[in-house]
Amino acid sequence: MKSYSPVPHDPRAVFALDDARAYAAWREEKLDDYPRTAQQLVVEIDDPRQLSPAEYQEILRVCGKANMAIYACRRAAAMDKDALRRLGEQFGLHRLDGNLCADEDSISSLRVMTEGRQQEYIPYTNKPLNWHTDGYYNTPEQRIRAFIIHCASSAASGGGNALLDCEIAYIQLRDANPDYVAALMQGDALTIPPNIEAGVEIRPEQSGPVFSLDPQGLGLHMRYTIRKRHIQWRQDAITLAAVAHLEALLNGPTASPYIFSHRLEAGQGILCNNVLHNRAGFTDDPSNGRQRLMYRARYYDRIACGPWLENTAPQPHMKDPSPVSIP
Repeated sequence: MKSYSPVPHDPRAVFALDDARAYAAWREEKLDDYPRTAQQLVVEIDDPRQLSPAEYQEILRVCGKANMAIYACRRAAAMDKDALRRLGEQFGLHRLDGNLCADEDSISSLRVMTEGRQQEYIPYTNKPLNWHTDGYYNTPEQRIRAFIIHCASSAASGGGNALLDCEIAYIQLRDANPDYVAALMQGDALTIPPNIEAGVEIRPEQSGPVFSLDPQGLGLHMRYTIRKRHIQWRQDAITLAAVAHLEALLNGPTASPYIFSHRLEAGQGILCNNVLHNRAGFTDDPSNGRQRLMYRARYYDRIACGPWLENTAPQPHMKDPSPVSIP
């Protein structure tokens, strides 16, 4: 097993469009021996509350390469919401996002809901959920850097995920045209209108870049949704061309070859630095006990992994500074 020892890089140089040398060195290392199948992301574990040193190092190694890992509990019953929380804490994930539809413990129970506020939101239906990063509508102080989604029970059919490392999306856009990346770094590249329920504004308009440098020096941050409604893109030719190119990387005949496809089964989960992802529609069969239930924990912290020089996880309750757009 490889030990976790990435070659350090300075993200301020790697993601600066005027530093081709730093970018090329990081790009070469990133793509070298990059996983090509979801199975290469899977790490089997025994006790998620206390990983063995080997389990921890392997998850850290896989996340350091692909910004995500798929863990598989050898005993499906080993994971509940408390175990999920403890798993995250081992990777520096402490600050949970208590979002609108989360449970009281700030961990969401994602299942089909037929009444209440939750039924209005697609994650609580069996409909397909298109490409996005989590929390793209959040304020800069509440940006989602990482999440864990755990499968307590899978659907009778469907419900699989597609996953794409945001750093890979960046590479493919920059290689196609650096101006695409520059456009998506603009502070008003992507605007989400306010969320209004019964005439009351429960979330204000949020505008910001798609790509930005994580303010804690831990790499690249991405906020994105492919949806067409209730979204405003900066209306200039290069931004719209960049958006179209990114959408083509995610869907259609020119989709990225680096997209992973995986259907979580009971006892499996995804631990990641808020990668791009979608979810297929699914069918439940409650008569046979097949009703999809996922636990989702979203964090303001980022997994301390990868080749970045300032490789220290944020401390709990640390105030998150405003986003830093890459020059």
